[in-house]
Amino acid sequence: KSYRYNPMRKASNQNESLILHQNIQILKQPFDYNKCGKTFFKRAILVTQKGRQTERKPNECSECRKTFSKRCTLIVHQRIHTGEKPYVCNDCRKTFRVKTSLTRHQRIHTGERPYECSECGKTFIDKSALIVHQKIHGGEKSYECNECGKTFFRKSALAEHFRSHTGEKPYECKECGNAFSKKSYLVVHQRTHRGEKPNECKECGKTFFCQSALTAHQRIHTG
Repeated sequence: KSYRYNPMRKASNQNESLILHQNIQILKQPFDYNKCGKTFFKRAILVTQKGRQTERKPNECSECRKTFSKRCTLIVHQRIHTGEKPYVCNDCRKTFRVKTSLTRHQRIHTGERPYECSECGKTFIDKSALIVHQKIHGGEKSYECNECGKTFFRKSALAEHFRSHTGEKPYECKECGNAFSKKSYLVVHQRTHRGEKPNECKECGKTFFCQSALTAHQRIHTG
């Protein structure tokens, strides 16, 4: 089979080669994206970057792409990356990322333990510790408060709780007349009159009226 020379076909092939060459040269040139200042050597990468910039959610962390429903939550999260800890404890100068962590930590110094187990009276610095502790009691809570519906394992615990509704404070201090809803509160209070602080920290010598306050304080030294 014979082939006839076609000058138009040769020109067409040359044009295709020229266009291909020009495209290669274009791809070799860097592309600047004016939104973020980044430079790319492939147009496809540039397009992808543009997509990322336009698709970014309002409260998205630029470091890890995690998103948040509120801007204030994003700001707190970003401190993980920056290492910023703006909340400082005045007692020991320990720093924290969020205010709630500082508040919880300060209870170590004050001895405050606002979360109390309704079954055994044991107190805790934070609610999570109380929840874990309550699991040791187990069993069925058969005593229910008819005022608020809260239930208890023991009848005595219900009776003690019920005083929060009635305001009854049967335990009175003979020194000053102050009254308390629990006997344990009275015992701790009476130490203030005697100046008694039997719970001393062996690390720094600081003393406390109750063992729970000392235990909470000692966490400063143990970390």
